[in-house]
Amino acid sequence: MSHPFRSLGRSSLVSLAEALAAGRLNPPVSKSALGTLVPDVHLECVHNALTEWFADGASPTHVARTLGVLIEERAAAQRMEDRVQLVWSPPELDEVHARDTSVVVQELFARARATVLISTYALDKKEKALALFGALASRMDAEPNLMVRVFVNIHRTPGDTTDSDRMVREFAAHIRKNVWPGERLPDLYYDPRSLETEGNQRAVLHAKAVVVDGRYTLLTSANFTEAAQERNIEAGVLIDDVRLAGRVTQQFDRLAAMKLVRPLL
Repeated sequence: MSHPFRSLGRSSLVSLAEALAAGRLNPPVSKSALGTLVPDVHLECVHNALTEWFADGASPTHVARTLGVLIEERAAAQRMEDRVQLVWSPPELDEVHARDTSVVVQELFARARATVLISTYALDKKEKALALFGALASRMDAEPNLMVRVFVNIHRTPGDTTDSDRMVREFAAHIRKNVWPGERLPDLYYDPRSLETEGNQRAVLHAKAVVVDGRYTLLTSANFTEAAQERNIEAGVLIDDVRLAGRVTQQFDRLAAMKLVRPLL
């Protein structure tokens, strides 16, 4: 069973701790004195808890310090909650007040100052690609210090025996012509295992993520396609955490360093 103090809001905890620390609330505690500090709905339980603590030998100062720890924990939990946001699409099916995937992605691109890392299984082309990448591509052309990396899958359909090198060249040409709407291309990587002709040896780059400036990380089921970001039912989470962003980035760095993913161009 949860302790009565855990049911109190932050303002009640602060008021109670301050009254105990200042000597305005001393044993034996009366309900009338306590009633000015905590809501009526919690009065009986909090009064009983304080009475028990004082009977066990706790002083008002000790209780105040304990409440201080709980207050700090509550504040830290709130900060963490503010740093984690649910991301969902399509918005018309959202029943929990989540952020819209396409809006979050464009906000992340607009927020970027130094680096953007994108990982996706599929990419749209032409007008749909322009809607997804147009603003970011324009910023890349205007800001030489903005570095963008894209990790993407190259699809080999079952039964296709096209030479792998040819598929890579054709995919690179497709990116230039149909996908990326800017003059300066991002650094592009692919997983060569996706081009294996034997199905039992083939693997795909299926991770979907965006990391911006080594701080903001979007992990999502949504690809970089109009369908995924606007129509499909997709779920993700946006996290403001430097350590997580660093670990995700480090994972992709290591894949590149070990040549498990290779430069496309």
